[in-house]
Amino acid sequence: MVQRKPAPPRAVLEQIARQVAEAEPVLNIAETDVLGVTQKAYVNAPADLRFLLLKAMEHGDKTAVVFEGQRWSFADLAAKSVAFANTLIDRHGVKPGTRVALALRNCPEWMACFLGVIAAGGVIVPINGWWTSEEMAFGLEDCGAKIVIAGARQIERIRPHAGRLGLTLIAGRGEIDGVADTFDAMVAASAGKPPPEFVIDTDSDFAIFYTSGSTGKPKGAVLTHRGAVTTILSFALLGAALKLANGDQEFVDGDPGVLVCLPLFHCTGSHAVFMLSMFSGRKMALMRKWDAGDAVDIIQAEKLTDMVGVPTMSHELTLEAERRGIVLETLQSMGTGGAKRPEAHVEKINEVFPQAWSSSGYGLTETNALGTFNGLGEYQAKPGSCGAPLPAVTFIKTVDENGNETPTGEPGEVWIQSPAVFRGYLNQPEATADVLTKDRWFKTGDVGILDEDGFLFIVDRIKDMVLRGGENVSCLEVEGALAHHPDILEAAVIGIPDERLGERVGAAILAREGATLTDEDIKTFLKPHLAPFKIPDRIWLMDTPLPRGGTSKIDKPGLRKMLLTQGETA
Repeated sequence: MVQRKPAPPRAVLEQIARQVAEAEPVLNIAETDVLGVTQKAYVNAPADLRFLLLKAMEHGDKTAVVFEGQRWSFADLAAKSVAFANTLIDRHGVKPGTRVALALRNCPEWMACFLGVIAAGGVIVPINGWWTSEEMAFGLEDCGAKIVIAGARQIERIRPHAGRLGLTLIAGRGEIDGVADTFDAMVAASAGKPPPEFVIDTDSDFAIFYTSGSTGKPKGAVLTHRGAVTTILSFALLGAALKLANGDQEFVDGDPGVLVCLPLFHCTGSHAVFMLSMFSGRKMALMRKWDAGDAVDIIQAEKLTDMVGVPTMSHELTLEAERRGIVLETLQSMGTGGAKRPEAHVEKINEVFPQAWSSSGYGLTETNALGTFNGLGEYQAKPGSCGAPLPAVTFIKTVDENGNETPTGEPGEVWIQSPAVFRGYLNQPEATADVLTKDRWFKTGDVGILDEDGFLFIVDRIKDMVLRGGENVSCLEVEGALAHHPDILEAAVIGIPDERLGERVGAAILAREGATLTDEDIKTFLKPHLAPFKIPDRIWLMDTPLPRGGTSKIDKPGLRKMLLTQGETA
């Protein structure tokens, strides 16, 4: 059995990382202008994300992605991406800056389309594959993309809006009736052509990722090439430091492989899993949907070394392996993000997978998923922390309501500064100004405490959000949808503690006098308007108006206290 390797202390790792950054030209750090602000950055970094295609070509015949009956090498993935890019240009008029939407569930074609749009100079707009027709129409109209690559189910939700929005629909996987083109036909049309050649400015946009916000509708976070490259190189720097600390031997034994169980249309999936794997040559085994039994089988069959998921996934995987008496000998790393992993889960991972290190991190869509990391011995000692900033260009502080840094151990809003911080919210300058300072510190809306070692503990949220199984749910968006029901006078949405998902969505509703509403009536009404994960799991039908504070706003802390008994979950 693979043995858990000795863990170097974080201080030693950071010291080694500084040495690596000085010795490796691509990781050299100096001050430079980033979107009008002088910041520390990787000044010799690749200018844009097309360097991932060069990396894929270097990895060559190594297996890149496995999904059901498909198995592509890195060379296959690079070739398909380049061919797709050329046909986007030749047949569909894509040029630098053209926005192209991608509405597919996890599959190898998603990866090739993502890289192909970048290789064509376009701006990729990943669309949440679970969104309803109404939500997709909003996102497409907001971003202005006219070319949409989608799967069969997503196209059926998008098609009603295609005429009004002037959309060109491309089947991203398989054959679909009534589309302008297909991925397979586009790859075949340009097979063997060299990559398109043009200059991309490092601070130009590479993507727009939609994120739920406390102000209602999802907001498009505009991300730059430099930002995404910064995330990749920051994780690479940590990996290089680990290797040196391990006697210049790889920290992971065997051929690296990761279970891809997170949606690729979210930043953790696209950045920390997909793009980092492209950089490092790590095999990716995709899941269509989460199932703990399938996850155990895939890890066994593909001899995977890594798993990154929300806490629910890692815990269910651990329990399923224990139930079946399977150790999963090749599994050496179990990372989580999107929500805090309960400390009891960490203990269980140690018990069931003694060969594996567990870890956690904290990053946001607006930061290209870059923020903190907590792993190895420090995670065992501080499982409640999401870690310290990744070296070497990410800085974190906690501040009070006046913008002053709070002392060690005292709570404040978490602010992050790095070249990975987004340009801003698409079409929303006021919302951007609310969260970005003039020197480009990003105000996360989370409340945290920094301890004496610089480790961050998230303790609360300023934002009116529910974090359900890694998905951010805007309370205001759900309340807005409920307000359209003719029999609902007022509604308030809160998070309900849940052992499996972290939180579930709850709604307190006051109906008009004489109305006879049931939970099922309300859920049925919401289905066309909200993705399934946003629909309340629990509904309270109130007899009296919802409690309000002195400003006449609904008193949500008081409402929670009223509705949730101590220890009560969904």
